[in-house]
Amino acid sequence: MGSKAIFSLVLVLVISGKFVQSDLTFNFDNECSFSVWLSASPSVGDGDPERGPGTLEIFSMPDPWTGSLWLRTKCSYDASQINFTCETGDCGSGSVDCQSPPPKPPETLLNFNINQNVVSYEVSLNHGFNVPVRIQPIGGTLVGGSEVCPVVDCIKDMGDVCPPSLVAINKNRAYVGCNSPCDALKDPKYCCTGSFTGQACQPNDFSKRFKELCQLAHTYPGDNDPPIYKCSGASAYNVTFCPL
Repeated sequence: MGSKAIFSLVLVLVISGKFVQSDLTFNFDNECSFSVWLSASPSVGDGDPERGPGTLEIFSMPDPWTGSLWLRTKCSYDASQINFTCETGDCGSGSVDCQSPPPKPPETLLNFNINQNVVSYEVSLNHGFNVPVRIQPIGGTLVGGSEVCPVVDCIKDMGDVCPPSLVAINKNRAYVGCNSPCDALKDPKYCCTGSFTGQACQPNDFSKRFKELCQLAHTYPGDNDPPIYKCSGASAYNVTFCPL
């Protein structure tokens, strides 16, 4: 094949996106003393979701991608060695793969909107809390300004402040996480539904308590403090489980 033909082929591949590296690097660092199983909705193509304690994985996140990441904890097969279940974050699939079905609360959510290396990100407690987490962009600036992209996290254990009415327990009645008041109590004022939408969606006693511990996370559906940051040009994102 002549040089002109090769150049033309390369040009076509670049234009079609075949040679364009559109994935974005996420560094998943499990500093927990226990294993966690990463889950995503929609799928991020993670074929081996288990992260053992003290492990660091460099992972290519799809770009574009919009969805949620969360962690499953205390996972195991049942006596039949067929059904795989987890104490928190379980999606009901019955398998190690948990790449789309909505999880059973409680779970700490990491929400992302990724589009051409512009990333919106937040830590949300709108469906409860099960594992402390942190999102830290490496480099990059906020869209529309020159400020460095901030860290967001929830690094305190909500078990210290979780009210009895929100406590999630396992089959041995041991604490495993803290439910959101919306999921646990099904009250529109906590879910910001019905007559509690828009300006009527306000912080509540539960969300205020959670905010005291996790000021950089969103603790009720209408929470916009901090705003959902939009970061451009970061070289990678460090996502740490059980930071500090």
